[in-house]
Amino acid sequence: QVQLVESGGGFVQAGGSLRLSCAVSGTFIINVMGWYRQAPGKQRELVASSTSGGMTNYADSVKGRFTISRDNAKYTVYLQMDSLKPEATAVYYCAAGRTSVYTYWGQGAPVTVSS
Repeated sequence: QVQLVESGGGFVQAGGSLRLSCAVSGTFIINVMGWYRQAPGKQRELVASSTSGGMTNYADSVKGRFTISRDNAKYTVYLQMDSLKPEATAVYYCAAGRTSVYTYWGQGAPVTVSS
């Protein structure tokens, strides 16, 4: 059974930083790993993604402030979030997939950014 366990969410003031981590277990084959977020009353959106080949992609709203990285040996993906804004307040979900499709999801890590 594939499991994704997230950590690192919490409360931070605007302008601060947080680092999210997500460890994948139960499989040795992972291609895409990424982070989505869902703010209250809004649809879930892709924040950042990463492939096993090293390609990354970011939502326009976080470019230059968020950085996705991964440790393939540890099946772990990270999201470094700097210069946080209140609009970044959301539940952040780790996602992974063996192909280009995200098929596995974490339980969600709440992030609150105060103004």
